[in-house]
Amino acid sequence: MKKFAIILAGCGVYDGAEIHEAIMTMYSVLKNGAEYGIFAPDIAQHHVVNHLTGAEMPETRNVLVESARIARGKIQPLAKLDMREFDALIFPGGFGVAKNLCSFAFKGEYCEVNPQVAKVVNDAVNLCKPIGALCISPVILANLLGDVELTIGNDAETAVAVEKMGAKHKLTTHGEVVIDRKYKVFTTPCYMLDATILQIAEGADNIVKAMLNVM
Repeated sequence: MKKFAIILAGCGVYDGAEIHEAIMTMYSVLKNGAEYGIFAPDIAQHHVVNHLTGAEMPETRNVLVESARIARGKIQPLAKLDMREFDALIFPGGFGVAKNLCSFAFKGEYCEVNPQVAKVVNDAVNLCKPIGALCISPVILANLLGDVELTIGNDAETAVAVEKMGAKHKLTTHGEVVIDRKYKVFTTPCYMLDATILQIAEGADNIVKAMLNVM
């Protein structure tokens, strides 16, 4: 049975992992006959956002602890992830990717990627393991890999930023998956578009199926 390493960035679209994308990724992995392990970096969140009002809250939270809410406690620190024990790596989206896993939300094309995240991506590439990225998370791959073909949907500003990092951006709509054969990178737009949870499920299912086809 093939095994995916799923990387979360907290809990909640505005400051962590996008919950629908995370859950549908887990569901799609199991639905298609594979299994998964869940990981998150044991670091402080950039900030905490009230998801009812959109206001920043005067408190601190931990990315691993918050991600454990989605994982129902079955999660490990990202530092413990050994890509030799997994067949694929996949990143659901959410603003936490651009705030906690990297600094794209603040620095755009000049962003920096968390060292633990960079290590597992580079390990996956060196081991020729497929890498999936939903929503905004392809910006991590643009930063680390440079000349990679990917999609973030059709947001012009983000597309320009990833191309400034050396990536080739492809316009896509709901459920479409862009595949870079050189790096075995798979990307799909999800909530980078105005989407329903049904369209998120379709995108997650399509990217997982495409990744399984190369394992």
